[in-house]
Amino acid sequence: MEETTQSHQFLHSYCIRPDVRFEFQADNEEIILVLRAHPVTQIPWFFNSVVFFIVLILLNLVFPTFFSSTQIFFINVFGFFLILSYIWFNFLSWFFNVGIVTSLKVVDIDFDNVIYKEVTEATLERIEDITSKSGGFFQSLFNYGNLFVQTAGTEANIEFYNIPDPSNVVRIIDDLTGK
Repeated sequence: MEETTQSHQFLHSYCIRPDVRFEFQADNEEIILVLRAHPVTQIPWFFNSVVFFIVLILLNLVFPTFFSSTQIFFINVFGFFLILSYIWFNFLSWFFNVGIVTSLKVVDIDFDNVIYKEVTEATLERIEDITSKSGGFFQSLFNYGNLFVQTAGTEANIEFYNIPDPSNVVRIIDDLTGK
């Protein structure tokens, strides 16, 4: 594989040779890529959050006719924390669902509901096929898509969803596997 320099692109969703380690990394294993969903895929929940804040503000114009000032205060506090929780959990979901390509294997780490972690890994020798799929206007415009890594035998297949530049990731993994 050609020598690439360390870089972080797309708000750290496409990191080349990052200076990080993960919990089950071997001593002789070098991280080549760390991948997260493209930031543009996070726009819907961010937009929803803004709309929720606007709705909460607009409801404050109606609240005084139905509720006392104490009730309005608690409704606002509850609504504010509900919206902040929505933002926090969506951010954590984006930040901690990562794909890692190393010099020895491909690793998919998925966190669901913040308390459940699923780690799938495949050594480079066991990789049979790598497919990238991009379709639609936004995926073409922002150059992101899905990557599917098929492995030999009964090992679980690995999927990276909405990653930036999936065709380049296929090329990098192909170079690492020697195919």
